[in-house]
Amino acid sequence: MSKGDKVEVLDFWASPFCARVKVALEEKGVNYVASEEDLFGGKSELLLKSNPIHQKVPVLLHNDKPLAESSIIVSYIDEVWSSNPLLPTLAYDRAQARFWTDYIDKKVFETGRSIWGSNGEEREVGTRDFIEVLKHLEEALGEKDYFGGDAFGYVDIIAIGHSAWFLAYEKLGGFKVEDHSPKISAWIKRSLQRESVAKVLPDPEKVYQFVLHFRKMLGLE
Repeated sequence: MSKGDKVEVLDFWASPFCARVKVALEEKGVNYVASEEDLFGGKSELLLKSNPIHQKVPVLLHNDKPLAESSIIVSYIDEVWSSNPLLPTLAYDRAQARFWTDYIDKKVFETGRSIWGSNGEEREVGTRDFIEVLKHLEEALGEKDYFGGDAFGYVDIIAIGHSAWFLAYEKLGGFKVEDHSPKISAWIKRSLQRESVAKVLPDPEKVYQFVLHFRKMLGLE
């Protein structure tokens, strides 16, 4: 792509979905501007115009052309900036990466929400469900350093943004990720050593405070 490419991410600091887009851009060495959205006080006209269907972040604006849905955006980034590929080369491995992306998209944030967005028995069920999801991801990781093998890649980028929320889930759910999924815990630490990840991911303590504030807004505290 030309050096004159204009790349903007409509962003929210705590969003794991925005994080994956920014990590992918960092991994590719793409210069971009992250424009913080006020999701609670009033979304920008640009966001409403760029993603009229869902009106959600992230949105990638590439030379003013909008793209929504974070896993689709990461695929797009991988295709457009083709050096340092994120998806594996073999068709079977790419299909597997897409399977785990689909699983992460359907399960991780939703089971996490059932911990922080509830109380009592509902929260206990949510905590059990979340630990079950982590165990499936741990099986997928196996003995590898990263989901794709030796190199940090597509599924790692899809998953790692969620880890900034794990402290909130642990504190509210009364468990430790490391106790149930030591390999996932080690993978998080390994991934955080990458500049692309360390630069993008929010402080888990700040995310926890945000979640507590959000629970108050929802009348859960």
